[in-house]
Amino acid sequence: MPFVVELLIAIALVISGIFGLVGSFGLIKLKDTVQRLHAPTKATTLGVGGVLVASMIYFFAKTGNVSIHELMITVFLFLTAPITANFIAKAYLAKNTKPDELPGASGDFGWSIYDDPPGSDKAG
Repeated sequence: MPFVVELLIAIALVISGIFGLVGSFGLIKLKDTVQRLHAPTKATTLGVGGVLVASMIYFFAKTGNVSIHELMITVFLFLTAPITANFIAKAYLAKNTKPDELPGASGDFGWSIYDDPPGSDKAG
């Protein structure tokens, strides 16, 4: 295997290791749920993505074919992590925020975590 390919693989693995370490450290050290939300969804996702990129480079250099499996895993990971983070954030808001603590909504329907806008005669 050429030195340049091995260097690219090593760089991708080192970068992914750094992202994984930072994400894991953030998950342990950050205090509340909203702060902890960013560590696994951002840093650790990039860490796993780097390992998958290194794997794609290795198998392309070894066999000459692009590995669709790693590509599909990478795409699935990068599509689902933000959606999962959004669901966790909405669940946290619904559980820990009262309607009167929210700022006024600019639209006619209020906030998505409550049925009626705060201050309406149906809220409560």
